[in-house]
Amino acid sequence: MHAIENDEPAMYKLVESFFRSTFSTDNPLITEAVKRMLAAGGKRLRPRITLLAASACGGDPVEHLHLAAYMELIHVATLIHDDVVDNAQTRRGVNATAIDYGNRVSVLAGDYLFAWIFKNVTDGYPHPVPNILSATLADICDGEVLQLRGLGDLDLPLAAYVEIARKKTASLFAASAQCGAIMGGGSAEEIVALHAYGEAYGIAFQMNDDLLDMTADERSLGKPVGNDLTERKMTIPLVLALGNGNAYFRGQVARLYSGTAHDGIPGVIAGISEQGGFEGTRREIQAYVTRAKTALEPLRSGAAKEELAKLADALAG
Repeated sequence: MHAIENDEPAMYKLVESFFRSTFSTDNPLITEAVKRMLAAGGKRLRPRITLLAASACGGDPVEHLHLAAYMELIHVATLIHDDVVDNAQTRRGVNATAIDYGNRVSVLAGDYLFAWIFKNVTDGYPHPVPNILSATLADICDGEVLQLRGLGDLDLPLAAYVEIARKKTASLFAASAQCGAIMGGGSAEEIVALHAYGEAYGIAFQMNDDLLDMTADERSLGKPVGNDLTERKMTIPLVLALGNGNAYFRGQVARLYSGTAHDGIPGVIAGISEQGGFEGTRREIQAYVTRAKTALEPLRSGAAKEELAKLADALAG
């Protein structure tokens, strides 16, 4: 058993040290912009899941730091693009990249980073890892488009929300776990199990993110509370609250999303709570957390498996 497998915080520190000492592209401006985003923080969940998956399959996680780093860098590139699309002002408590570098540089930085990652993955990793990551990037973009098309759609079904979350967020968690398992020498059954874990974890993660957007404080969020409502997004607390069919609440949301609301975001958040949106979201999160942990059953017992289960449990509070 590898020493790092018994110390998940040490794994986090190893990822952070790797970014500080090793990450660099051929473009100094893009390297600076990306390192600035990395320095702003983050839980590094995707690389941690990659390393834990490799370890759970018997691999040495230290040998897969580059792969884990690419998972986080794909995430960073999507955040840079998201902030341009959403016209965001802050990210992780600091200025969004577009605020400091402008939209044009930010879009090009995200594009460059994607290309740089895939050049390295294609050069350094066997089939099917490059194919998995290419398909994942397509899913992320498709999910973003689906979300944009659903903005302000008060009739968006729960199933459509879950599909957006699966593509936009869960696909990268699933790929992180799957590629970690492949490179860790996992069996076909272990690889399938870890992909299923990552997908269920990612959906629960997005649901929890939606919940926190309305229930946490701005300091812990690193962005304004109720930002999803400002952007007219159809998040799960809102979808579930609207599903209760209260006509007054529906009108309240319609006025906010049409720009004619008098009570604004605080009133809608209060209405979501009254209509059971938060309680229902917590139930949905727990269901996907349970699904994620169940997916781990085929894996051998060990610290890595336990840490993956703990990561899932943390989403349910």
